[in-house]
Amino acid sequence: MNAQNKETDARILIDDQLRAAGWNPADKSQVLTEVKVAGGHAAAEPGAQPTFFSTSDGDAIPTGRADYVLLDQRGRPLAIIEAKKQAIQPYTAKQQALPYAKQIGAPFIFLTNGELIYFWDYQNDDARIVNSFFSRRDLERLVHMRAERKPLATVPIPDTYLRQGETRSLRPYQKEAMQALDRTVELGKRRFLIELPTGCGKTDLIALYLKRLVQAGQAERVLFLVDRDQLAKQAIEAIQDLLPGYSSYWLKPGMVRQEKQVTVCLLQTMIGRYHEFTSGYFDVVVMDECHRSIYGAWQAALSHFDALHIGLTATPAIYIERNTFQFYHCKDDTPDYSYPIQEAFKEGFLVPYKFATGITTLVSEGAKVDEEHYDPAEFERKWTNEASNRLMMEEFDRLAWQSYKELAPGQKNGPGKSVVFAITKHHAARLAQYLNDLHPEHKGRYAEVITSDVANADDLIRRFKQEDLPMVAVSVGMLDTGFDCREVLHLVMCRRVRSPILYQQMRGRGTRTAPHIGKEKFVIYDFFRNHEYFNDSDTDIFSGSGGGGYAPKPKQPGGKTPRELIELGLEDEWLDAVHYIEVGPDGERVDKRDYVTDWETTVQQEAEADPIIAKVKAGDALSEDEEAQLAQRLNQPQRYFNEDNLRRAYRNPGGNLVDFIRAALGMLKIKSREERVEDNFRAWLVAKNLTPEQAQYLALLKNRGLVKGKVSLDDLFAPPLSILNAANIGIELFGEQGLRNVMDEINQSVLVA
Repeated sequence: MNAQNKETDARILIDDQLRAAGWNPADKSQVLTEVKVAGGHAAAEPGAQPTFFSTSDGDAIPTGRADYVLLDQRGRPLAIIEAKKQAIQPYTAKQQALPYAKQIGAPFIFLTNGELIYFWDYQNDDARIVNSFFSRRDLERLVHMRAERKPLATVPIPDTYLRQGETRSLRPYQKEAMQALDRTVELGKRRFLIELPTGCGKTDLIALYLKRLVQAGQAERVLFLVDRDQLAKQAIEAIQDLLPGYSSYWLKPGMVRQEKQVTVCLLQTMIGRYHEFTSGYFDVVVMDECHRSIYGAWQAALSHFDALHIGLTATPAIYIERNTFQFYHCKDDTPDYSYPIQEAFKEGFLVPYKFATGITTLVSEGAKVDEEHYDPAEFERKWTNEASNRLMMEEFDRLAWQSYKELAPGQKNGPGKSVVFAITKHHAARLAQYLNDLHPEHKGRYAEVITSDVANADDLIRRFKQEDLPMVAVSVGMLDTGFDCREVLHLVMCRRVRSPILYQQMRGRGTRTAPHIGKEKFVIYDFFRNHEYFNDSDTDIFSGSGGGGYAPKPKQPGGKTPRELIELGLEDEWLDAVHYIEVGPDGERVDKRDYVTDWETTVQQEAEADPIIAKVKAGDALSEDEEAQLAQRLNQPQRYFNEDNLRRAYRNPGGNLVDFIRAALGMLKIKSREERVEDNFRAWLVAKNLTPEQAQYLALLKNRGLVKGKVSLDDLFAPPLSILNAANIGIELFGEQGLRNVMDEINQSVLVA
């Protein structure tokens, strides 16, 4: 017998995996092995014919052994584990394991061969692949929830709710989305995708829905994932405001995890930390702006969790990649619930816009439409100079002061809140200076630059939202998504945009309603004629589907696969394309390699003197306070070391501050290619609805791909796969075209580690 196939090999792996989930296989009060099961008696003598008993509902019990039994704190069975040799597909052991579990009263079953693990809550669902065993706490929580569960229909959907001290009404589409979610949950579908335009209250909707799930006993632990600091702040504020009775926190890099009901976390942080959690740790995982997060390592962090997954996006379905629909198990590439932006304008839930006419447009015929990934610094040099920058600001300022009273009659101070989108940090600094020159009475506080390098960016954003000054926020790539100020009356596009997703995100910064100032409209000053490119007008709204907008589904520049555009889907970002990064409020350009060298030298020098870096070096967790102090101290003039800049310099969109410190100290072992492929493969499998035979077959292809770097049809006709009749089996399992498709996906989603 092949040594690798021995059940004992599987056992060694299983013991390790149990330890990783917090079980001690040697402790008999937690884990029993080789438990004899036979109608309550010891099994028959060795060599005797097996006798069969049956459970109360008639399932035959073969006399034999349960490989492992996991016990709760009071010593009662929680789950059995049926272990198989590696060559055996564990799903096939379902009928063998079920009578054992029923006989000893264990509500759950795990089926595994050491490589694949299936979890089976046999009273409620079929067995499904999971990434790890569940901890004792996870299983006890599930048992408790199964006992307390109420149908969602018994929990009323409220008509109003309190938010920041004011009573808000639940809007009809928010109720519809909740009802659609209810149906999904009751039907046992475990993934759900909601498309709602920016400004339609996605965060409130989800916080209120989580409250329903908890009240119905359907959820206790929730993970809320976002991909921007601003979005994390908004989420934690909304959750603490709407769910005051529930404990919640923001899990930041280097912080020790807390046992609270709601965890808010950046996806970039979770990528490095999901192994600290078991697959059963969360009951619900919400992913905001989920269209940006379904590739490679991003997906591994999501699908690690065996939970109800709710994806939120403001991006119209036409721009969402197929991977996202597959991950959320959506039929026909359509979200489970969507509310079109045209409806929102028609029904008055969003404020409409108009384009400022008669303004200078800078991009003349000379700019090539296809220059998708331009170098921003080059673009700025070519298209804007001091004269044109001054002219843009003068025209915007003059028109804004003329129109603000008709846009919002209740707006006291002119010209109302404004956001200016600049090309680079250097450009932003110039534009802010010219605006401040126009209003010397405000002593340089009329316009402020808000980028990740400003030491007090949070404070500035708070002042912009709550105080009279600054009146204008000038930004690069920070306020285009996840920034929420209801009073914005003016959006100024001083940069070119070619990504339809980003264009709609930027436009969405102005659509929120603000009844307290009587906001009726907002104005877009588009100096780069972006709206003409997207065929967008105030009468024919561009949303990428039907109606306005001829812009086709974006072609991937230079034949790149979507997965390679990993800078979270914002295609005009320039993570890899450009060799420098811009640091500081004036946007000084520093070569990426010099920046990394500087960073590593600084961290190594500080490691002894700085007590917080010393803690990271010692492998100790940081408190929230220490994390904030460290981030602030590093983001100082000269080099402005912050996550944003470090991600660009290291070309690593998934890194977080503590990871970068550990990398500089030589402590961070970058995962081997094999490990990354294994992670990607698991994540990809969990995300797909596959039969056991298909999963087993794909593991074969993946192993071949590891050896060769990619898989192709030719591999099926050459040893070793030809010996296994791989070509015919593959066609039987997937069909000819299906087989080609899964091979493409393995090459794109799994093997590009």
